[in-house]
Amino acid sequence: MLLAVALATMLTIALMVTHAMAADLATEIKSLDTSNFAQKEKAIAAIAATGDARVAAVLTALNDNKLLIRKADRLVVIAEGKGNVKIENAATGEALGEAAEADLDRIAINNKIRRQIKVILGGLTLFSDDPAVRLKAADDLFRSRDLSSLQPLKDALAKEQDPQVRQAMMEALAALTLVSDAPEAEKLAAVLTVKARGDQDAIALLSSVAQGSDAVARAATEALTSLEWARSFWDSLQNAVYGLSLGSVLLLAAIGLAITFGVMGVINMAHGEMVMIGAYVTFLVQEVIRGAAPDLLDQSLFIAVPLAFLVTALIGIAIERSIIRFLYGRPLETLLATWGLSLILQQAIRSLFGPTNREVSTPSWMSGSLELGALTLTANRLAIIVFALLVFVGLLLLLRHSRFGLEMRAVTQNRQMASAMGIHTARVDALTFGLGSGIAGIAGVALSQIDNVSPNLGQSYIIDSFMVVVFGGVGNLWGTLVAALTLGIANKFLEPFAGAVLGKILVLVFIILFIQKRPRGLFALKGRAVEA
Repeated sequence: MLLAVALATMLTIALMVTHAMAADLATEIKSLDTSNFAQKEKAIAAIAATGDARVAAVLTALNDNKLLIRKADRLVVIAEGKGNVKIENAATGEALGEAAEADLDRIAINNKIRRQIKVILGGLTLFSDDPAVRLKAADDLFRSRDLSSLQPLKDALAKEQDPQVRQAMMEALAALTLVSDAPEAEKLAAVLTVKARGDQDAIALLSSVAQGSDAVARAATEALTSLEWARSFWDSLQNAVYGLSLGSVLLLAAIGLAITFGVMGVINMAHGEMVMIGAYVTFLVQEVIRGAAPDLLDQSLFIAVPLAFLVTALIGIAIERSIIRFLYGRPLETLLATWGLSLILQQAIRSLFGPTNREVSTPSWMSGSLELGALTLTANRLAIIVFALLVFVGLLLLLRHSRFGLEMRAVTQNRQMASAMGIHTARVDALTFGLGSGIAGIAGVALSQIDNVSPNLGQSYIIDSFMVVVFGGVGNLWGTLVAALTLGIANKFLEPFAGAVLGKILVLVFIILFIQKRPRGLFALKGRAVEA
C-alpha cells in the first residue's frame, strides 16, 4: 500500500514538472512576439535554458523561417507548406489543422540571431540520443570552429561513450584549441590530433595555423609536409584504381574486337554498335521487369547479360553471313561497309528509342563505396573490374579447352592448312564474328552502369578499342588485357597534368612510336600465315 502511494506521488510530481516545463517553454516562446531583436535574443536564450525536448524543433523552425504567429490569438506556431499551411502549436506540438499564410505573421530574425541559434543547436545536437546526430555535430564544429561551443563540446566529450563519435569530438576540440588562446602545449597536442585526421579540412586548418614562426606554426608546417606526402601517395593509388577501372572498360570493349580482327582480319567499324545494342537490351530488360516483377530489378543484370550476348551474337552472325563474307581480302571495302552499317544501326536505335539518353538503374548491390584509408572504391567500378576479368578468363577457357577454340586458333595461325585438315573455316568465321559481337553486347551491359545509354554510346569506345588491340598484338588475348590496363592507367595518370584530351593524344603518339618498333604489338601471334 505504501509502495503504491509512493509511486503515485512520484508520478504526480513528474507530471507537474513536465507541465511546468511546457508552461515555461510556452511563456518563453511567446516572448518572441516582439520587433526588438535584443529581446528576441534573450527569449531564445531562455527557450534553450528550459531544457524542453521541443527546443531543437522550435529553434530549427525559427532558423528556417517556419516559426510564425497566428494573428487571431497571437499563438506561436510551426508551419509547413505553402498557401494553406499545416500548423502545430510550437510549445506542445499539437496539430492545429491548416491556416492561410495571410493569417500568420512571420517572426523576423537577423544574422546575429541565426548565429546564436546555430550555436545553441550545435550544443543540443552534441547531446542527442542518436550517435549519427552527435557525429555530424562534431564534424560541423570541426569545420566551423565556433569558440562559443567550446564548453558544451567539453561537457559532451566527458559523457561520450561511442568510440567513433568520441574521436570526432576530440578532433573538433583540437580544432577549437588551435584557434583559441590555449597554452602552447595544448596547441602542439592539438596539431597532432588534427594531423591524424588527415582530410582536406584538416589540411585547411593546419595551413591557417602554419603562418607564424612560433613552435605551433613549425609543428603545423611539419604536419602539413607529412600530410602532403601521404596525400600524394593516396592520390597515386586512387589514380591507379581509376586506371584499372578504365582499363577493365577498355578490355570489355576491345576483347571482342581482338577476336574478330585477329582471326578474320576484319576491321569492324560497327563493333561499337554491338556495345550500344547490349546497353539497350539492358534497358529493355529493366523496363519489362519494372512492369511485370519490380522485386526482380536487383537481378536484372543477371538476366540482361546472357540475353545481350545472345542478341548481339545473332546480329553478328547475320552481319558476317550477309555482308562480311563477300568482302574477305578487301579491307578497305570491309571498313567502309561496316562504317555504313554502324550509321544504319545508330539511326535504327534513334528511330526506335529516340535520340535522348535512356535510364538504366544500378542494382542496390552495385551502389555505395568502400573506404580503405583515403582510397575510395565504388561498388559499380569494382563490379565491372571483376566482371571484365571473369569474361577474360571465360574466353581463355573457351579458346584453350573447347573444340571450337581449337579450330579458331588453327584458323588464326594458318587458314589454308586448317581448311586442308577438314575445319569448316566459313563456319568458324561466322561463329567467331558472332562470339566477338556477343562479348561486345555484354560489354554494353556493364557500360550501361557507368555511362549514358544513347545511340552514340559505342562511338565513345571504338577508337580506344582499336588502339588496345593494335598495342597489345592483334588477336592475342593476353596482349589485349595488358594493353587495356596499361592504357587505362596511363590515361588516368596523364589527365591531372595534361587534361583528358591532351592525355589521349599523348597516349596515341606513344602507341604510334611503339608500333614503329614493334609492328605486331606487345604479344605477336605466331604461325606460318601470320609470319608471312
